[in-house]
Amino acid sequence: MKTKIFLILLLTQISITFSQKTERKYSIRTIAFYNVENLFDTINDVTKNDEASPIMKLKTSKSVVYFDKIDKLASTISKIGTDKATTSPAIIGLSEVENLHVLEDLVKSTHLKKQDYGIIHYDSPDKRGIDVALLYQKRCFTPIYHKAFNPNIYRNNLKVYTRDQLLVTGYLDDELIHIIVNHWPSRSGGVSVTNPLREKAAYQNTKIIAQVREKDPTAKIIIMGDFNDNPTNASFKKVLQTKSRKKNVKENDLYNPYEDLFRRGFNTASYRDKNNLFDQILISSTLLNHDENNFSTYKMYSAKIFNKPFLTNKKGQYKGYPFRSFFNGSYMGGFSDHYPVYLYLLKVKN
Repeated sequence: MKTKIFLILLLTQISITFSQKTERKYSIRTIAFYNVENLFDTINDVTKNDEASPIMKLKTSKSVVYFDKIDKLASTISKIGTDKATTSPAIIGLSEVENLHVLEDLVKSTHLKKQDYGIIHYDSPDKRGIDVALLYQKRCFTPIYHKAFNPNIYRNNLKVYTRDQLLVTGYLDDELIHIIVNHWPSRSGGVSVTNPLREKAAYQNTKIIAQVREKDPTAKIIIMGDFNDNPTNASFKKVLQTKSRKKNVKENDLYNPYEDLFRRGFNTASYRDKNNLFDQILISSTLLNHDENNFSTYKMYSAKIFNKPFLTNKKGQYKGYPFRSFFNGSYMGGFSDHYPVYLYLLKVKN
């Protein structure tokens, strides 16, 4: 009899525990990054070399091309993360934007207007006028501080005018997070693997992180961008000292979930039949979930590449590459030469 009673009580407890787990409700937020490939307007800015941008080189239909590209990018952004989240990204970093005007056109487009995105943008010293920016849904994220950091990179004692690194601090729902948006110096001709300029850019990130942690020792930090380096390059492994396995991540380490994806053959960009995973999102150890059942605060649930078929070239010489907008002075009708990347942050609802 006692054995039967014990079994009944045990089964009842298991049933209650299972019920509690299955009845949990979660808040899920998508954090994304997208290199939008030369999102320039059609107006010549005499203070920049924007006439070198692909859209300015077109002979005709510049405005038609511009608004078609805006529509395609907005449509793509609206879909990122919606397989698990109920909405488009709460936060998305962008690179290769020309100015505030193109960002305003992007967030006012049919696909994104209802999401009420705010914009954080600074004009960078890049000679072509290429900038980084951050978009955020105002109902999800409240910025309280932002600043553009010049990486102060020099080559042969001459300053390299490259993109700023954008730091944005704010509350994702009720949790303080810090985001650094990057677009590191490009690869010369697309093939330069070792480049001290990108290692210097990585070093600037370490200084921003130190500044953040001085005020917030347990800071939740997200580092995103087009780094023009793969996850295994020295800028990540030696300068940022990123870890690719959760079990190796210690306090104040940075975890890079895209290193494992890179080793498994995934990519976000291609050049001369070589696949690269330049677009990545890194997180501080404070956002890494070592306990699969502990989502009391926002933790990373998973990291992904948004490489849907409609974003991929389906024919010709560049079949299988990201379906780009511009090539050899022509508009190809695509989206970008990079795939977006994104991760889910998850926590139990109170």
